[in-house]
Amino acid sequence: MHEKLTTRFAPSPTGYLHIGGLRTALYNYLYARKNGGNFLLRIEDTDLKRNSKEATKAIIEAFKWCGLEHDGEVTYQSERFDLYKEYVKKLLDE
Repeated sequence: MHEKLTTRFAPSPTGYLHIGGLRTALYNYLYARKNGGNFLLRIEDTDLKRNSKEATKAIIEAFKWCGLEHDGEVTYQSERFDLYKEYVKKLLDE
């Protein structure tokens, strides 16, 4: 049994989405759709000093404007710090 293919685009919201980033997102989106897979949007907002809520909003709006529909909710890396700490601790304990 094969797992469903999943691609993602994970921009860092430290500035506006540029054409190269949009091209990568489009490639991943089209690849997922062609293969019956999922396309996820994950915001890499772990750079707490340089992140911008305005840039995050602009990324999401650019996706809508271009018709890039991601599957599921947007994932924010900063909301997963506790999970990462758990795995780091596990690795260090081994």
